[in-house]
Amino acid sequence: MSAIDELFTNLRSEGRKALMPFVTAGDPDLEFTAAVIQEVVARGASMCEVGIPYSDPIADGPVIQASYTRALDQGVKLSAILDTLQSIAPKVTAPLVTMVSYAIVYRHGLAQYADELVERGVAGMIVPDLPVEESPQLAEVCRTRDLSLIQLVTPTTPRERALKITETSSGFLYYVSVAGITGERTELPPELVERVAWLREQTPLPVCIGFGISQPEHVRLLAPVADGLIVGSAIVRRVAEASTKGRKETLKEISEYVASLVAALA
Repeated sequence: MSAIDELFTNLRSEGRKALMPFVTAGDPDLEFTAAVIQEVVARGASMCEVGIPYSDPIADGPVIQASYTRALDQGVKLSAILDTLQSIAPKVTAPLVTMVSYAIVYRHGLAQYADELVERGVAGMIVPDLPVEESPQLAEVCRTRDLSLIQLVTPTTPRERALKITETSSGFLYYVSVAGITGERTELPPELVERVAWLREQTPLPVCIGFGISQPEHVRLLAPVADGLIVGSAIVRRVAEASTKGRKETLKEISEYVASLVAALA
């Protein structure tokens, strides 16, 4: 059983749902990334997703794209990111996962990337641009290491294809709430609840919703139908304000924001 399997087993037995913040590694630097991760976990986050900056992101909106650009301009390297995660993992109670382009994993080597995550105490990887046709090899690499391979299902994914994605996914399924890119939204599609409910009936895997979730109202709406909720742009935007507001004030604001989302899950 992977760390993520264990997390959702415990949450389900307690009747609770997961809040999963996303942060960009290295924006504005890895020291602050580490501080944000530890703070959001301390305020009740169940898991933390760490974005590996990439020059050509697939589905990220302007807020996360800008954060990737800032991190890359600072010269952040994959090895330094993984070293930082290794230093954080023993200090937090929540599993850490990397959000990473398949191009990076492929270039690094599937087995090597997986081994480096395991060695550093990272629980899994989300690979948003991994085609289901190419997923079995990476899925097997992850399975033999108790490492979760989290894949995405979108509103435009045909149901037959969604079922194929469940077959090579592990840990949980990442359900994309809207057709489009990441970013904060005031409203979510009315059919979202129905689509997630259908998917949960097809697989024993937990189903977690991301893209556009930014308000306690979203959390209250979706918590009954989802196993977890993912919040990215709203946190990344606040991190970007550290250069003007100061790091201490920014960290406090992120902490209070995450606490409000966790409270909405109750």
